[in-house]
Amino acid sequence: MINSDLKLNNKLFDKDVEQKPTRDGYGDGLVEAGEQNENVVVMCADLTESTRSEAFAKKFPERFFEMGVAEQNLATIAAGLGISGKIPFISSYASFSPGRNWEQIRTTIAYNDSNVKIAGAHAGVSVGPDGATHQAIEDIATMRVMANMKVFVPCDSIEARKATVAAAQIWGPIYLRLAREKSPVMTTEETHFVPGQAEIFWEPSLADSGHAKKPEVLIIGCGPILFNALLAARRLEEDGIGSIVLNCHTIKPLDDKKIIELAKKCMAVVTVEEHQAAGGLGGAVAECLAKNFPVPIEFVGMQDVYGESGKPEELIAKYGMAPIDIEKAVKKVLKRKK
Repeated sequence: MINSDLKLNNKLFDKDVEQKPTRDGYGDGLVEAGEQNENVVVMCADLTESTRSEAFAKKFPERFFEMGVAEQNLATIAAGLGISGKIPFISSYASFSPGRNWEQIRTTIAYNDSNVKIAGAHAGVSVGPDGATHQAIEDIATMRVMANMKVFVPCDSIEARKATVAAAQIWGPIYLRLAREKSPVMTTEETHFVPGQAEIFWEPSLADSGHAKKPEVLIIGCGPILFNALLAARRLEEDGIGSIVLNCHTIKPLDDKKIIELAKKCMAVVTVEEHQAAGGLGGAVAECLAKNFPVPIEFVGMQDVYGESGKPEELIAKYGMAPIDIEKAVKKVLKRKK
C-alpha cells in the first residue's frame, strides 16, 4: 500500500491523475531559487523553451545568458561564474550536456569544485520520436563517477522543483536529470524530500491481524519510471507478494544506510531506471550491497542497447521497463532468493 505517512498523491492510481514533465518542475524551481538568492544565474544552449529555462529568463533577464549551440563554452563559462560567487544553472538536452561537454564539466567544474548545477533534460528513451541520438541513457553512470559531483533524479515535477531549489542551497557541482514526457505527479507539496535521503513510497499492506505483511523484495527506483514500480508493486500484492518500493532520488550520495537496512529486511532487490542497467542506479546499489550485505539483485533498465524513435510508452514496453517487466524481475529474483 502507498505510504500514507509520506503524504503522497492520494489520486495516484486514478485515470485522471495530474501529469506533468519533470522539466516543468525544474523551470518552476529556477524561478523560486532566483527569488531566494540574487546570485542564481541561468545559462542555456539554445534550448530555453525545451528545458523550461524561459520562465527564469523572462523574470530575471539580466541574470539569464543564452550561449547558443556551444555546450563546451556553456560549461566552461559557468565554471568561472561558479568560483566567483554566482550559482549558475546550465541546461541542455542530457545527450549534449553532460554528453558533449563531459570533459569540460570534469576539468573546469568538478575538478575545481565550482558551484555549478547541470540540468540534463530529455533523458531516457521516453524522449520518444527524437530517437537514439537524443535519448541520454548513460548520463547517470558518467556523472556519478565524477569526484565532487552529486546526482539527483527526481521522480515527478514537484520533486524536481524541490530538488532544483535545494541544489541552489548546496555548495558544489550537482547534476539534475530531467525528462521530457508528461508523467504522473506522485508527490505533493507536503511530501518529505531531503537530498541524500531515500523515501519508502510503497510498503506491504496490513494483514488481518493488523500487522504489516513481511516484505519479500525491495524495489529501488528513480525518476518518473518509479511510477511503473508502484504499479508493479500493487499487482504483486494482488498475487500475494509483499514489496517495498524505495524512491532513490539521490544517486550520489547514495542513501547506503536505508538501502542496507531494507535489503536485510527483504533479502532480495530489484532496481528500476530509465537508463542503461549497467553503471547507473543499479550499479550504485550493487556496489553498496556487494560491500555491505550481498543479496540477489535484478536490474530493470536498458540492457546494453540504444533506443529508437517511437511513442514513449511503446519504447518503455519494448525495452523491458513496463510494470509487467518489473513483476517478472521480482519473480526471478525471488526464485534466486529461495
